[in-house]
Amino acid sequence: MAKAKKSQRRTSATRVRKGRLLKLSFITDLKGLLSRHIVPKALEMKPEHVQVLIERYGEALEKSVKDGHPYSFRVDVDPGGDAIAAPVEQAISKEAVETDGELEQALAAARDRGRLRAAEILSGKDMRSADELAEILHTSRVTINAKRQNGQLLGLDGAKRGFRFPVWQLNRDGKPYPELPALRERLGGPWAIFRFLVQAHDELDGLTGREALERGQGDALLAAAESVGRGDFR
Repeated sequence: MAKAKKSQRRTSATRVRKGRLLKLSFITDLKGLLSRHIVPKALEMKPEHVQVLIERYGEALEKSVKDGHPYSFRVDVDPGGDAIAAPVEQAISKEAVETDGELEQALAAARDRGRLRAAEILSGKDMRSADELAEILHTSRVTINAKRQNGQLLGLDGAKRGFRFPVWQLNRDGKPYPELPALRERLGGPWAIFRFLVQAHDELDGLTGREALERGQGDALLAAAESVGRGDFR
């Protein structure tokens, strides 16, 4: 009868303070296990660290019951038996791991498509190598690369094929459009400039950047580039 009452009180206490009772009960049971040589003697040498472990477990249990999510904690133990317990944190669920894996696969596929698209662009009929553009402009390859580096020429990095230059960046006089350096200041890298020049823009009444250049709308072009560079949405 007395045992039944103790059992009832223990059950009632468990419902009220699960983590706290669990710590006390476990330590009590631990002493019994040590006496029967079921738990390694190393634990008996560091009872204060065993208490830290149980406290962290209790915290994780309370948070998990309250929030309905799994929680985890980490305990680092050195050969001397000293333990350092990290704070309790929400555990990463299996679903989250699977979602991250799916996201990584999608990003990898997108990168592959981007590389293929870039290869298609760089192999287009309107692309020229540094040597070919140097011949058109009656200059040297060294000069072409220097102009590319200071933004006077638009050169796209083709990795295996080296830099490629859209021939349409030359105006009717066979010279690079003077707006190219300003585009670099507003948009940054060469691929960003290229996309801006081949895409249509509302600020240019539906014209692409390249078409605006060809029509002599340099001021409108640079204003649109300024807007894109700031990330404006109109």
